Amino acid sequence: MASPSQLLLIVFLLPAIAAFSNAGNIAVYWGQNGTEGSLADTCNTSLYSYCQSQGIKVLLSLGGDIGNYSLSSNDDATSVARYLWDNYLGGSSSSRPLGDAALDGIDFDIEHGSPDHYGELAQSLVDLGNQAGTKVYLSAAPQCPFPDQHLGPALQAVTFDYVWVQFYNNRDCDYSSMVSGVAGAWKMWTSSLQSSAVFLGVPASAAKDDAGSGYIPPDDLTSQVLPAIKQASNYGGIMLWNRYFDRISGYSVAVRNSV
Repeated sequence: MASPSQLLLIVFLLPAIAAFSNAGNIAVYWGQNGTEGSLADTCNTSLYSYCQSQGIKVLLSLGGDIGNYSLSSNDDATSVARYLWDNYLGGSSSSRPLGDAALDGIDFDIEHGSPDHYGELAQSLVDLGNQAGTKVYLSAAPQCPFPDQHLGPALQAVTFDYVWVQFYNNRDCDYSSMVSGVAGAWKMWTSSLQSSAVFLGVPASAAKDDAGSGYIPPDDLTSQVLPAIKQASNYGGIMLWNRYFDRISGYSVAVRNSV
């Protein structure tokens, strides 16, 4: 990665998942807006299950849709993995931004630059965790067109624990193409990543600032979309972009009993 300053402090809230059951969970991006409430406040809503000490998974997200970033070589990937381990995960450093708190893993939201070497970064993170006897969780947020041009090679090279596919801002496979478009892309993702829990990523509101396309009204999600995708054995649940809009819209409240 070009520099540590380009790392985005966005975390996921993810309840512990019973392996590949059809009872799904809700993940949400937090950290994009100063008025969305603290991380502790978000955990305490119970919408996303428990606080970290009680089993929730909190991951640091890399990348995003703003800025220029890439990995230049295998050595660069190894160096970034060490930086993340020492500063955010189970390692040690004099400059840890979150102090003694250790996050559970790293999320790959790679939307720019070359796809090269992200598989090496992911594997290096796993190796560092194994050496310390600690599980490093890996998640990825590819776009719904399959395969994703930025994350496709990494997803084939390394098994990611969670893959929340962004079914928005892509009219050929988001809800702009109705249930059939979503279901067709979903089948390709779930059949190709059978060892990962796959999540349906959706905007938490219809606001244009949330996403340009792909919003699924809660009633449509629960009555039409979820029945079409939940039969996949590796269905994990839904991912919401993001906590700020979810707090305004109440989307997770409306759908949580059906996810």
